[in-house]
Amino acid sequence: MKYILWFLLMMFVYASSFAQSFQPVNKNASPEAKKLFNYLYSINGKYILSGEHGDERWLDTVKNITGKYPAVWGNDFIFHGTEDPGQEVVNEAIEKYKEGFIITLMWHQGRPIDNPPYGWKESVQAKLTDVQWKELTTEGTDLNKRWLAQIDKVAGYLKQLDSAHVPILWRPYHEMNGIWFWWGDKKGKDGIQKLWKMMYDRYTNHFHLNNLIWVWGANGPRDIPGDEAYAYKDYYPGNDYVDVLGSDVYHMDYEQKNYNDLVELSKGKLVALTEVGELPSVKILQSQPKWSWFLVWNAFINEPYNNKQHVNEIYDLPQVLTHDEVKY
Repeated sequence: MKYILWFLLMMFVYASSFAQSFQPVNKNASPEAKKLFNYLYSINGKYILSGEHGDERWLDTVKNITGKYPAVWGNDFIFHGTEDPGQEVVNEAIEKYKEGFIITLMWHQGRPIDNPPYGWKESVQAKLTDVQWKELTTEGTDLNKRWLAQIDKVAGYLKQLDSAHVPILWRPYHEMNGIWFWWGDKKGKDGIQKLWKMMYDRYTNHFHLNNLIWVWGANGPRDIPGDEAYAYKDYYPGNDYVDVLGSDVYHMDYEQKNYNDLVELSKGKLVALTEVGELPSVKILQSQPKWSWFLVWNAFINEPYNNKQHVNEIYDLPQVLTHDEVKY
C-alpha cells in the first residue's frame, strides 16, 4: 500500500511539473475559451498553427497552393461603408468555427472624433493630439463617450459570438508601437496601456465577454524612416491584461533580438506571429520555436511576397499544423 501511495504521489508531482502555470486573464473565461487556451499551451514550443487573414478566397488560395487549409482564420471589424460588415464577420466566424477553424479577430477602429464611414487615411491612419488623447482616456468626457459608443457596438457583435460558444483570439489596437494608426506610439501608463485596460475592463467586467482570449499584437520594432516601430516594453499593459503577446512582421524582418525581447517580456506567456507578410524561413522557425501561430495577411500569400515553393515548404514542415491536424 505504501508503495502504491508513493507511486501515485510521484506521478502527481511529475505531472504537476509539466502543468502550465498560466490561466486566462479573465478568470470567468468560457469553457470554450479555456479549452482553446489550454490547447495553445499544450502545443507551445512543439508546433505552430498555420493561419490566413481574409475572406474565403484567401483560404481557398492556401488550399490551391498547398492542398490544405490553414488552422487559423482571421478577419477584421473595420467599418468602411454604410452597410453592416460587422454582422457579416460574426456570421462567417460562426460558420468557420463550425468547420473547425480557430478564429482570430481584430479591428481597424476609426478615430472617435470622426463620424462613420471612417476613411482609411482620413481616420484610421490619422492622428489624435495629446489633448484629444487625454480627453479620450478620461471617463465622462464627450470624446470618451464617443469611444464607448464605438467599442460598445463591437461588443454587441462579440456577444453574439459568445452566445454561439465561439472562442475568439481578440487582437485590438494592433501595431500600437508603430506610428501609422491614431492609437499608435502612445507610450507609457497614460498611453495605449491605459486605453487597452479601459477596453479590457469594459468588455470583461461590463459586457462579460468571456469568450475572448486577449492578444496584444505589436509590430516588430524597426527603424525605417517615416515607418518606425519602437520597443515593445513601452506599450505593454502587463500580464494581468494579456493572454498572448504577438508581433506583426513584414519585409522578412524576423530579427532574433526582437523575438528574444518579446519572449522575455512575456515572462512565459504565449507568443505568436499575429500578422505577417512574408512567411518565415525554415531556419527562422528553428531559431524561434515558441511562436504559437502565424497569420498571413490576405493577398500576401501570393507572389511577389511568397512564392508557391516557399509556402509549400513551410506548410509541409512537421511542426506546422493545418486545419485537418487541429484536435482539441
